[in-house]
Amino acid sequence: MSEILDRVAAVIDSRKGADPSTSYVAKLFDKGLDAILKKVGEEATETVMAAKDGDAKKVVYEVADLWFHSMIALSHFGLKPDDVLAELARREGLSGLAEFAARNQAQQQQ
Repeated sequence: MSEILDRVAAVIDSRKGADPSTSYVAKLFDKGLDAILKKVGEEATETVMAAKDGDAKKVVYEVADLWFHSMIALSHFGLKPDDVLAELARREGLSGLAEFAARNQAQQQQ
């Protein structure tokens, strides 16, 4: 399934330098990080609202929008879906509480 993420990421990357008047993704990149993050926030809110409505199809639709805009944010930082998948793999099998405690300990050491 990560193949689709790789293909979408490649399209996003290819649009970085495209004409903002002809590409939605190029338009977001042209507007900068604040515009990208605003869209991520909007899509996160829409995902929550769809879930509160209890409409499973709408949840899937909104999560797809959230993932897409999150992938644009990843691309802004030169990151790929595989970076996120690697982090999820690192966390696999960890207790959520243990992972949270480890994160807090790392932050305290900084």
